[in-house]
Amino acid sequence: MPNVDIITVQVLSSALRSICEEMGAALVRAAYSTNIKERRDCSTALFDARGRLVAQAEHIPVHLGAMLDAVTSILSLDPEPGDVFILNDPFRGGTHLPDISVISPIATPAGIIAYAASRAHHADVGGREPGSMPADSEELSEEGAVIPPTRLMAGGRINQGFMDDFLGRVRRPQERQGDLRAQVGAGRIAARRLLDLVGRRGEENVLAAMDEVIAYAERRMRAAITGLPDGVYRAEDWLERGNQDLIIAVSVKVEGDKMVVDFEGTSAQEAGNLNCPMPVTRSACYFVLRAITDPDIPPNAGATAPVRISAPRGCLVNARPPAAVVAGNVETSQRIADALVLALSQAMPLPAQGQGTMNNLTLGSDEFNYYETIGGGAGACPDRDGASGIHLGMTNTLNTPIEALEMDFPLLVESYEFRRGSGGEGRHRGGDGVVRSLRLLKPARLSLLADRRRHGPRGAAGGAQGLPGRNLINGREVDGKVTLSLNAGDVVTVETPGGGGYGEIRSQDLIPKKQ
Repeated sequence: MPNVDIITVQVLSSALRSICEEMGAALVRAAYSTNIKERRDCSTALFDARGRLVAQAEHIPVHLGAMLDAVTSILSLDPEPGDVFILNDPFRGGTHLPDISVISPIATPAGIIAYAASRAHHADVGGREPGSMPADSEELSEEGAVIPPTRLMAGGRINQGFMDDFLGRVRRPQERQGDLRAQVGAGRIAARRLLDLVGRRGEENVLAAMDEVIAYAERRMRAAITGLPDGVYRAEDWLERGNQDLIIAVSVKVEGDKMVVDFEGTSAQEAGNLNCPMPVTRSACYFVLRAITDPDIPPNAGATAPVRISAPRGCLVNARPPAAVVAGNVETSQRIADALVLALSQAMPLPAQGQGTMNNLTLGSDEFNYYETIGGGAGACPDRDGASGIHLGMTNTLNTPIEALEMDFPLLVESYEFRRGSGGEGRHRGGDGVVRSLRLLKPARLSLLADRRRHGPRGAAGGAQGLPGRNLINGREVDGKVTLSLNAGDVVTVETPGGGGYGEIRSQDLIPKKQ
Protein backbone atom coordinates (compact mmCIF):
# COMPACT_ATOMS: atom_id res chain seq x y z
CA MET A 1 0.00 0.00 0.00
CA PRO A 2 1.32 3.47 -0.84
CA ASN A 3 1.88 6.14 1.76
CA VAL A 4 -0.83 8.78 1.43
CA ASP A 5 -0.13 12.35 2.53
CA ILE A 6 -2.48 14.00 5.04
CA ILE A 7 -4.01 16.38 2.48
CA THR A 8 -4.96 13.47 0.22
CA VAL A 9 -6.39 11.65 3.24
CA GLN A 10 -8.56 14.65 4.10
CA VAL A 11 -9.76 15.01 0.51
CA LEU A 12 -10.60 11.32 0.19
CA SER A 13 -12.19 11.23 3.66
CA SER A 14 -14.52 14.05 2.61
CA ALA A 15 -15.26 12.22 -0.64
CA LEU A 16 -16.21 9.04 1.25
CA ARG A 17 -18.43 11.00 3.61
CA SER A 18 -20.14 12.71 0.68
CA ILE A 19 -20.91 9.30 -0.82
CA CYS A 20 -22.75 8.42 2.39
CA GLU A 21 -24.66 11.71 2.29
CA GLU A 22 -25.68 11.09 -1.32
CA MET A 23 -26.80 7.57 -0.42
CA GLY A 24 -29.06 9.04 2.23
CA ALA A 25 -30.45 11.69 -0.10
CA ALA A 26 -31.23 9.07 -2.74
CA LEU A 27 -32.95 6.84 -0.19
CA VAL A 28 -35.13 9.69 1.09
CA ARG A 29 -36.10 10.77 -2.44
CA ALA A 30 -37.00 7.25 -3.59
CA ALA A 31 -38.77 6.02 -0.44
CA TYR A 32 -42.51 5.34 -0.44
CA SER A 33 -43.31 5.66 3.27
CA THR A 34 -43.86 8.97 5.04
CA ASN A 35 -41.59 7.85 7.87
CA ILE A 36 -38.56 7.72 5.57
CA LYS A 37 -39.32 10.38 2.95
CA GLU A 38 -40.57 13.03 5.42
CA ARG A 39 -39.06 12.16 8.80
CA ARG A 40 -35.82 10.78 7.32
CA ASP A 41 -35.78 7.85 9.73
CA CYS A 42 -32.86 6.20 7.95
CA SER A 43 -29.07 6.07 7.98
CA THR A 44 -26.26 5.27 5.55
CA ALA A 45 -22.60 4.30 5.91
CA LEU A 46 -19.59 2.79 4.13
CA PHE A 47 -17.48 -0.08 5.46
CA ASP A 48 -14.20 -1.48 4.16
CA ALA A 49 -13.68 -5.06 2.99
CA ARG A 50 -12.87 -6.14 6.56
CA GLY A 51 -16.17 -4.74 7.85
CA ARG A 52 -14.69 -1.65 9.52
CA LEU A 53 -16.74 1.55 9.48
CA VAL A 54 -15.00 4.05 7.19
CA ALA A 55 -17.53 6.88 6.82
CA GLN A 56 -21.13 7.69 7.67
CA ALA A 57 -23.72 10.36 7.01
CA GLU A 58 -24.95 12.50 9.90
CA HIS A 59 -28.09 10.45 10.44
CA ILE A 60 -29.51 8.41 13.37
CA PRO A 61 -27.02 7.59 16.18
CA VAL A 62 -28.80 4.40 17.26
CA HIS A 63 -28.67 3.10 13.67
CA LEU A 64 -25.10 4.03 12.89
CA GLY A 65 -23.34 2.66 15.95
CA ALA A 66 -25.00 -0.73 15.55
CA MET A 67 -24.43 -1.18 11.80
CA LEU A 68 -20.97 -2.67 12.36
CA ASP A 69 -22.59 -5.80 13.79
CA ALA A 70 -24.88 -6.06 10.74
CA VAL A 71 -21.99 -5.91 8.28
CA THR A 72 -19.95 -8.36 10.36
CA SER A 73 -22.88 -10.80 10.35
CA ILE A 74 -22.98 -11.02 6.55
CA LEU A 75 -19.23 -11.55 6.06
CA SER A 76 -19.63 -15.23 7.01
CA LEU A 77 -22.05 -15.69 4.07
CA ASP A 78 -19.20 -15.32 1.54
CA PRO A 79 -20.45 -12.18 -0.22
CA GLU A 80 -19.87 -11.92 -3.95
CA PRO A 81 -20.21 -9.03 -6.40
CA GLY A 82 -23.84 -8.55 -7.37
CA ASP A 83 -25.15 -9.76 -4.00
CA VAL A 84 -27.33 -7.65 -1.72
CA PHE A 85 -28.03 -8.69 1.87
CA ILE A 86 -30.91 -7.90 4.21
CA LEU A 87 -31.44 -8.36 7.96
CA ASN A 88 -33.29 -6.98 10.96
CA ASP A 89 -32.64 -9.61 13.66
CA PRO A 90 -31.62 -7.58 16.77
CA PHE A 91 -29.47 -10.45 18.01
CA ARG A 92 -27.54 -10.69 14.74
CA GLY A 93 -26.68 -7.08 14.05
CA GLY A 94 -30.09 -5.36 14.02
CA THR A 95 -31.60 -2.90 16.48
CA HIS A 96 -35.36 -3.58 16.51
CA LEU A 97 -37.43 -5.27 13.84
CA PRO A 98 -38.79 -2.18 12.01
CA ASP A 99 -35.18 -1.12 11.32
CA ILE A 100 -34.22 -3.11 8.22
CA SER A 101 -30.60 -3.10 7.03
CA VAL A 102 -29.65 -3.55 3.37
CA ILE A 103 -25.95 -4.17 2.65
CA SER A 104 -24.31 -4.22 -0.79
CA PRO A 105 -20.76 -5.35 -1.58
CA ILE A 106 -18.81 -2.96 -3.83
CA ALA A 107 -16.24 -4.66 -6.06
CA THR A 108 -13.51 -3.93 -8.60
CA PRO A 109 -12.02 -6.61 -10.88
CA ALA A 110 -9.63 -7.39 -8.02
CA GLY A 111 -12.51 -8.21 -5.62
CA ILE A 112 -14.72 -6.62 -2.95
CA ILE A 113 -13.28 -3.35 -1.64
CA ALA A 114 -16.16 -2.03 0.48
CA TYR A 115 -19.76 -2.42 1.64
CA ALA A 116 -22.53 0.16 1.34
CA ALA A 117 -25.07 -0.14 4.16
CA SER A 118 -28.39 1.54 4.83
CA ARG A 119 -30.79 1.11 7.74
CA ALA A 120 -34.35 2.41 7.54
CA HIS A 121 -37.30 2.27 9.92
CA HIS A 122 -40.14 0.62 7.99
CA ALA A 123 -43.65 1.69 9.01
CA ASP A 124 -44.71 -1.96 9.48
CA VAL A 125 -42.94 -5.33 9.46
CA GLY A 126 -45.85 -7.50 10.56
CA GLY A 127 -46.49 -8.80 14.05
CA ARG A 128 -49.69 -8.56 16.02
CA GLU A 129 -49.92 -4.75 16.11
CA PRO A 130 -50.06 -2.33 13.16
CA GLY A 131 -46.77 -0.46 12.98
CA SER A 132 -44.87 -3.29 14.71
CA MET A 133 -44.26 -1.20 17.86
CA PRO A 134 -46.42 -2.88 20.55
CA ALA A 135 -46.10 -1.60 24.10
CA ASP A 136 -46.87 -4.99 25.64
CA SER A 137 -44.84 -7.54 23.64
CA GLU A 138 -42.98 -10.23 25.59
CA GLU A 139 -41.17 -12.12 22.81
CA LEU A 140 -39.43 -10.95 19.67
CA SER A 141 -41.76 -12.88 17.35
CA GLU A 142 -44.72 -10.76 18.52
CA GLU A 143 -43.06 -7.64 17.13
CA GLY A 144 -42.92 -8.64 13.46
CA ALA A 145 -41.07 -10.65 10.86
CA VAL A 146 -37.56 -11.60 12.00
CA ILE A 147 -35.06 -11.52 9.13
CA PRO A 148 -31.69 -13.22 9.77
CA PRO A 149 -28.79 -12.24 7.49
CA THR A 150 -30.19 -13.23 4.08
CA ARG A 151 -29.34 -12.73 0.41
CA LEU A 152 -31.93 -10.34 -0.95
CA MET A 153 -30.22 -10.48 -4.33
CA ALA A 154 -27.70 -12.96 -5.75
CA GLY A 155 -25.71 -12.09 -8.85
CA GLY A 156 -27.96 -9.09 -9.41
CA ARG A 157 -31.20 -11.13 -9.34
CA ILE A 158 -33.87 -10.74 -6.66
CA ASN A 159 -34.51 -13.59 -4.21
CA GLN A 160 -38.19 -13.84 -5.08
CA GLY A 161 -38.88 -16.60 -2.57
CA PHE A 162 -37.74 -14.38 0.28
CA MET A 163 -39.64 -11.34 -1.04
CA ASP A 164 -42.89 -13.26 -1.43
CA ASP A 165 -42.61 -14.63 2.10
CA PHE A 166 -41.72 -11.27 3.65
CA LEU A 167 -44.35 -9.26 1.80
CA GLY A 168 -46.96 -11.83 2.75
CA ARG A 169 -46.29 -11.14 6.45
CA VAL A 170 -46.49 -7.34 6.49
CA ARG A 171 -49.20 -4.71 6.15
CA ARG A 172 -49.14 -2.46 3.07
CA PRO A 173 -46.69 -4.72 1.18
CA GLN A 174 -46.38 -2.35 -1.80
CA GLU A 175 -45.00 0.35 0.51
CA ARG A 176 -42.56 -2.10 2.07
CA GLN A 177 -41.38 -3.23 -1.35
CA GLY A 178 -40.92 0.37 -2.46
CA ASP A 179 -38.83 1.24 0.59
CA LEU A 180 -36.62 -1.83 0.10
CA ARG A 181 -36.08 -0.88 -3.54
CA ALA A 182 -35.05 2.60 -2.36
CA GLN A 183 -32.46 1.05 -0.05
CA VAL A 184 -31.10 -1.15 -2.84
CA GLY A 185 -30.94 1.90 -5.08
CA ALA A 186 -29.00 3.84 -2.43
CA GLY A 187 -26.43 1.04 -2.38
CA ARG A 188 -26.07 1.25 -6.17
CA ILE A 189 -25.48 5.00 -5.93
CA ALA A 190 -22.71 4.36 -3.39
CA ALA A 191 -21.09 1.74 -5.62
CA ARG A 192 -21.18 4.05 -8.63
CA ARG A 193 -19.61 6.94 -6.72
CA LEU A 194 -16.93 4.83 -4.99
CA LEU A 195 -15.88 3.12 -8.22
CA ASP A 196 -15.71 6.52 -9.91
CA LEU A 197 -13.44 7.70 -7.07
CA VAL A 198 -11.26 4.62 -7.55
CA GLY A 199 -11.08 5.35 -11.27
CA ARG A 200 -9.91 8.91 -10.65
CA ARG A 201 -7.60 8.36 -7.67
CA GLY A 202 -6.48 4.76 -8.05
CA GLU A 203 -7.62 1.73 -6.08
CA GLU A 204 -4.47 1.51 -3.96
CA ASN A 205 -4.71 5.16 -2.97
CA VAL A 206 -8.37 4.92 -2.00
CA LEU A 207 -7.82 1.77 0.07
CA ALA A 208 -4.76 3.33 1.72
CA ALA A 209 -6.81 6.41 2.54
CA MET A 210 -9.46 4.20 4.18
CA ASP A 211 -6.80 2.67 6.41
CA GLU A 212 -5.25 6.03 7.22
CA VAL A 213 -8.49 7.84 8.06
CA ILE A 214 -9.34 5.05 10.53
CA ALA A 215 -5.87 5.30 12.09
CA TYR A 216 -6.15 9.11 12.20
CA ALA A 217 -9.53 8.95 14.00
CA GLU A 218 -8.06 6.57 16.59
CA ARG A 219 -5.13 8.90 17.26
CA ARG A 220 -7.49 11.86 17.66
CA MET A 221 -9.83 9.97 19.98
CA ARG A 222 -7.00 8.69 22.16
CA ALA A 223 -5.74 12.26 22.49
CA ALA A 224 -9.25 13.41 23.47
CA ILE A 225 -9.58 10.72 26.15
CA THR A 226 -6.13 11.64 27.49
CA GLY A 227 -7.54 15.11 28.13
CA LEU A 228 -10.03 13.71 30.66
CA PRO A 229 -8.88 13.22 34.26
CA ASP A 230 -8.12 9.60 35.10
CA GLY A 231 -10.59 8.00 37.45
CA VAL A 232 -13.69 5.84 37.81
CA TYR A 233 -17.02 7.63 37.41
CA ARG A 234 -20.31 5.99 38.35
CA ALA A 235 -23.97 6.86 37.87
CA GLU A 236 -27.44 5.32 37.90
CA ASP A 237 -30.56 6.25 36.01
CA TRP A 238 -33.86 4.46 35.54
CA LEU A 239 -36.51 3.43 33.06
CA GLU A 240 -40.19 3.39 33.96
CA ARG A 241 -42.20 0.18 33.62
CA GLY A 242 -45.61 0.99 35.17
CA ASN A 243 -44.85 1.84 38.79
CA GLN A 244 -41.55 -0.01 38.71
CA ASP A 245 -38.14 1.52 38.05
CA LEU A 246 -35.57 -0.47 36.07
CA ILE A 247 -32.01 0.55 36.88
CA ILE A 248 -29.31 1.42 34.36
CA ALA A 249 -26.03 1.40 36.31
CA VAL A 250 -22.77 2.40 34.62
CA SER A 251 -19.16 2.88 35.62
CA VAL A 252 -16.65 4.61 33.36
CA LYS A 253 -12.95 4.07 33.92
CA VAL A 254 -10.66 6.59 32.25
CA GLU A 255 -7.03 5.57 32.23
CA GLY A 256 -4.60 7.37 29.96
CA ASP A 257 -5.86 7.12 26.39
CA LYS A 258 -8.35 4.32 27.08
CA MET A 259 -11.89 4.15 28.43
CA VAL A 260 -13.74 1.16 29.88
CA VAL A 261 -17.53 1.30 30.21
CA ASP A 262 -19.20 -1.35 32.35
CA PHE A 263 -22.89 -1.88 33.14
CA GLU A 264 -22.53 -4.19 36.15
CA GLY A 265 -25.45 -3.57 38.52
CA THR A 266 -28.01 -2.92 35.77
CA SER A 267 -31.42 -4.59 36.20
CA ALA A 268 -31.94 -8.02 34.69
CA GLN A 269 -33.73 -8.25 31.35
CA GLU A 270 -37.47 -7.94 31.85
CA ALA A 271 -40.58 -9.74 30.66
CA GLY A 272 -41.56 -6.74 28.50
CA ASN A 273 -39.79 -5.06 25.58
CA LEU A 274 -37.39 -2.56 27.18
CA ASN A 275 -34.61 -5.09 26.69
CA CYS A 276 -31.65 -3.89 24.70
CA PRO A 277 -29.40 -5.98 22.42
CA MET A 278 -25.69 -5.33 22.87
CA PRO A 279 -25.21 -3.58 19.48
CA VAL A 280 -27.66 -0.88 20.61
CA THR A 281 -25.84 -0.51 23.95
CA ARG A 282 -22.53 -0.03 22.16
CA SER A 283 -24.20 2.44 19.82
CA ALA A 284 -25.37 4.60 22.76
CA CYS A 285 -21.87 4.60 24.25
CA TYR A 286 -20.28 5.58 20.95
CA PHE A 287 -22.78 8.43 20.59
CA VAL A 288 -21.87 9.87 24.00
CA LEU A 289 -18.16 9.52 23.31
CA ARG A 290 -18.53 11.48 20.10
CA ALA A 291 -20.80 14.08 21.72
CA ILE A 292 -18.30 14.95 24.48
CA THR A 293 -15.19 15.06 22.28
CA ASP A 294 -14.09 17.07 19.25
CA PRO A 295 -16.84 16.85 16.61
CA ASP A 296 -14.16 17.00 13.89
CA ILE A 297 -12.90 13.52 14.79
CA PRO A 298 -14.00 11.29 11.88
CA PRO A 299 -16.81 9.01 13.15
CA ASN A 300 -15.38 5.68 12.01
CA ALA A 301 -13.98 2.47 13.47
CA GLY A 302 -10.86 4.24 14.71
CA ALA A 303 -12.87 6.61 16.91
CA THR A 304 -14.37 3.67 18.83
CA ALA A 305 -11.17 1.60 19.13
CA PRO A 306 -10.01 3.10 22.48
CA VAL A 307 -13.28 2.16 24.22
CA ARG A 308 -14.15 -1.23 25.71
CA ILE A 309 -17.80 -1.86 26.64
CA SER A 310 -19.12 -4.72 28.75
CA ALA A 311 -22.43 -5.71 30.32
CA PRO A 312 -23.54 -8.85 32.17
CA ARG A 313 -25.21 -11.34 29.83
CA GLY A 314 -28.94 -11.36 30.46
CA CYS A 315 -29.16 -7.85 31.89
CA LEU A 316 -31.41 -5.12 30.50
CA VAL A 317 -28.68 -3.75 28.21
CA ASN A 318 -27.34 -7.13 27.01
CA ALA A 319 -30.50 -9.19 26.63
CA ARG A 320 -30.68 -12.81 25.56
CA PRO A 321 -32.96 -13.95 22.73
CA PRO A 322 -35.86 -14.35 22.24
CA ALA A 323 -36.46 -11.25 24.38
CA ALA A 324 -38.75 -8.53 23.06
CA VAL A 325 -36.66 -5.46 22.24
CA VAL A 326 -38.76 -2.93 20.35
CA ALA A 327 -38.60 -0.33 23.16
CA GLY A 328 -35.00 -1.19 24.01
CA ASN A 329 -33.86 0.41 20.77
CA VAL A 330 -35.85 3.63 21.21
CA GLU A 331 -36.13 4.13 24.99
CA THR A 332 -33.43 2.10 26.75
CA SER A 333 -30.82 3.47 24.35
CA GLN A 334 -31.79 6.98 25.47
CA ARG A 335 -31.38 6.08 29.11
CA ILE A 336 -28.00 4.42 28.52
CA ALA A 337 -26.79 7.67 26.98
CA ASP A 338 -28.27 9.69 29.87
CA ALA A 339 -26.58 7.50 32.49
CA LEU A 340 -23.23 7.69 30.72
CA VAL A 341 -23.43 11.50 30.44
CA LEU A 342 -24.36 11.66 34.13
CA ALA A 343 -21.25 9.65 35.02
CA LEU A 344 -18.92 11.67 32.80
CA SER A 345 -20.30 14.96 34.15
CA GLN A 346 -18.14 14.19 37.19
CA ALA A 347 -15.09 14.53 34.95
CA MET A 348 -16.12 17.53 32.84
CA PRO A 349 -18.94 20.12 32.67
CA LEU A 350 -21.83 18.67 30.64
CA PRO A 351 -25.43 19.79 30.05
CA ALA A 352 -28.39 18.92 32.25
CA GLN A 353 -30.57 16.03 31.08
CA GLY A 354 -32.81 16.49 28.06
CA GLN A 355 -36.18 14.83 27.61
CA GLY A 356 -34.56 11.37 27.46
CA THR A 357 -37.33 9.71 25.46
CA MET A 358 -38.37 9.42 21.82
CA ASN A 359 -42.12 9.60 22.63
CA ASN A 360 -42.93 6.88 20.09
CA LEU A 361 -46.48 7.25 18.78
CA THR A 362 -47.90 4.58 16.47
CA LEU A 363 -51.41 4.58 15.00
CA GLY A 364 -52.49 2.03 12.44
CA SER A 365 -54.77 -0.57 10.92
CA ASP A 366 -54.74 -2.70 7.80
CA GLU A 367 -55.32 0.54 5.84
CA PHE A 368 -52.59 2.83 7.20
CA ASN A 369 -49.53 2.90 9.44
CA TYR A 370 -48.45 6.15 11.09
CA TYR A 371 -45.31 6.25 13.24
CA GLU A 372 -43.54 9.23 14.71
CA THR A 373 -41.09 10.18 17.41
CA ILE A 374 -41.81 13.55 19.01
CA GLY A 375 -39.25 16.13 20.10
CA GLY A 376 -38.96 17.69 23.54
CA GLY A 377 -36.78 19.94 25.67
CA ALA A 378 -32.99 19.86 25.69
CA GLY A 379 -31.08 20.23 28.93
CA ALA A 380 -29.54 23.61 29.67
CA CYS A 381 -25.79 24.00 29.20
CA PRO A 382 -23.23 25.70 31.47
CA ASP A 383 -23.34 28.74 29.17
CA ARG A 384 -26.83 28.81 27.59
CA ASP A 385 -30.46 27.74 27.79
CA GLY A 386 -31.59 24.42 26.37
CA ALA A 387 -33.30 24.28 22.99
CA SER A 388 -37.06 23.62 22.83
CA GLY A 389 -38.96 21.07 20.79
CA ILE A 390 -36.08 19.10 19.27
CA HIS A 391 -35.12 15.45 18.86
CA LEU A 392 -32.34 14.48 21.24
CA GLY A 393 -29.90 11.73 22.04
CA MET A 394 -30.13 8.53 20.03
CA THR A 395 -32.62 9.93 17.52
CA ASN A 396 -31.99 12.56 14.88
CA THR A 397 -35.17 12.53 12.84
CA LEU A 398 -37.52 15.30 11.73
CA ASN A 399 -41.16 15.75 12.63
CA THR A 400 -43.86 14.82 10.13
CA PRO A 401 -45.08 18.07 8.54
CA ILE A 402 -48.76 18.64 9.25
CA GLU A 403 -49.55 18.89 5.54
CA ALA A 404 -47.95 15.50 4.80
CA LEU A 405 -49.47 13.89 7.88
CA GLU A 406 -53.03 14.94 7.07
CA MET A 407 -52.62 14.06 3.38
CA ASP A 408 -51.23 10.56 3.97
CA PHE A 409 -53.19 9.42 7.04
CA PRO A 410 -56.80 9.64 8.35
CA LEU A 411 -55.66 12.01 11.10
CA LEU A 412 -56.34 15.64 11.93
CA VAL A 413 -53.76 17.70 13.85
CA GLU A 414 -55.67 19.49 16.61
CA SER A 415 -52.64 21.20 18.14
CA TYR A 416 -48.89 21.32 17.78
CA GLU A 417 -47.15 23.81 20.05
CA PHE A 418 -44.46 24.33 22.66
CA ARG A 419 -45.32 23.13 26.16
CA ARG A 420 -44.55 26.46 27.77
CA GLY A 421 -42.88 26.35 31.19
CA SER A 422 -41.96 22.65 31.03
CA GLY A 423 -38.21 23.35 31.03
CA GLY A 424 -36.47 23.32 34.41
CA GLU A 425 -35.56 26.58 36.15
CA GLY A 426 -31.94 27.54 36.64
CA ARG A 427 -29.33 30.12 35.79
CA HIS A 428 -29.90 28.70 32.34
CA ARG A 429 -33.38 27.24 31.68
CA GLY A 430 -34.07 23.86 30.22
CA GLY A 431 -35.78 23.77 26.84
CA ASP A 432 -39.56 23.30 26.65
CA GLY A 433 -41.27 20.17 25.41
CA VAL A 434 -44.11 20.14 22.88
CA VAL A 435 -47.81 19.29 22.82
CA ARG A 436 -49.03 17.24 19.84
CA SER A 437 -52.72 16.32 19.60
CA LEU A 438 -54.14 14.13 16.83
CA ARG A 439 -57.81 13.34 16.15
CA LEU A 440 -58.53 10.02 14.49
CA LEU A 441 -60.85 10.09 11.47
CA LYS A 442 -60.98 6.26 11.33
CA PRO A 443 -60.68 3.54 14.00
CA ALA A 444 -57.11 2.42 14.71
CA ARG A 445 -54.86 0.66 17.15
CA LEU A 446 -52.63 2.90 19.28
CA SER A 447 -49.22 2.02 20.66
CA LEU A 448 -47.35 4.52 22.82
CA LEU A 449 -43.80 3.91 24.00
CA ALA A 450 -42.59 6.85 26.07
CA ASP A 451 -40.56 7.41 29.21
CA ARG A 452 -39.91 10.20 31.73
CA ARG A 453 -43.61 10.16 32.67
CA ARG A 454 -42.97 9.87 36.42
CA HIS A 455 -39.40 11.18 36.73
CA GLY A 456 -38.53 14.47 35.04
CA PRO A 457 -35.11 15.04 33.43
CA ARG A 458 -32.57 16.05 36.07
CA GLY A 459 -31.09 19.50 36.35
CA ALA A 460 -27.35 20.08 36.80
CA ALA A 461 -25.25 22.25 39.13
CA GLY A 462 -28.30 23.22 41.19
CA GLY A 463 -30.76 23.62 38.30
CA ALA A 464 -34.30 22.26 38.62
CA GLN A 465 -35.60 19.19 36.80
CA GLY A 466 -37.81 19.50 33.74
CA LEU A 467 -41.47 18.52 33.86
CA PRO A 468 -42.24 14.86 33.14
CA GLY A 469 -44.25 14.12 30.01
CA ARG A 470 -47.91 13.06 29.83
CA ASN A 471 -50.02 10.93 27.46
CA LEU A 472 -53.75 11.59 27.22
CA ILE A 473 -56.65 9.94 25.40
CA ASN A 474 -59.66 12.27 25.15
CA GLY A 475 -58.18 14.27 28.01
CA ARG A 476 -57.71 11.24 30.29
CA GLU A 477 -54.14 10.45 31.29
CA VAL A 478 -52.82 7.00 30.38
CA ASP A 479 -49.59 5.15 31.11
CA GLY A 480 -46.36 5.96 29.32
CA LYS A 481 -46.39 2.59 27.58
CA VAL A 482 -49.78 1.44 26.35
CA THR A 483 -51.44 -0.41 23.46
CA LEU A 484 -55.21 -0.11 22.92
CA SER A 485 -58.00 0.39 20.37
CA LEU A 486 -59.35 3.83 19.47
CA ASN A 487 -62.46 4.96 17.62
CA ALA A 488 -62.98 7.64 15.01
CA GLY A 489 -63.17 10.99 16.81
CA ASP A 490 -60.83 10.03 19.65
CA VAL A 491 -58.01 12.49 20.38
CA VAL A 492 -54.48 11.40 21.31
CA THR A 493 -52.35 14.04 23.05
CA VAL A 494 -48.65 13.65 23.82
CA GLU A 495 -47.03 16.25 26.09
CA THR A 496 -43.29 15.74 25.99
CA PRO A 497 -40.84 16.42 28.86
CA GLY A 498 -38.90 19.65 29.28
CA GLY A 499 -35.14 19.68 29.76
CA GLY A 500 -33.41 20.15 33.09
CA GLY A 501 -32.09 23.56 34.15
CA TYR A 502 -28.42 24.36 34.76
CA GLY A 503 -27.04 26.23 37.75
CA GLU A 504 -28.67 27.86 40.75
CA ILE A 505 -30.49 31.13 40.16
CA ARG A 506 -28.39 33.93 41.66
CA SER A 507 -29.77 37.25 42.85
CA GLN A 508 -28.00 39.11 40.05
CA ASP A 509 -29.81 36.90 37.51
CA LEU A 510 -33.11 38.38 38.69
CA ILE A 511 -32.09 41.99 37.97
CA PRO A 512 -33.44 43.11 34.56
CA LYS A 513 -30.64 43.74 32.11
CA LYS A 514 -30.29 47.24 30.61
CA GLN A 515 -31.34 47.44 26.99
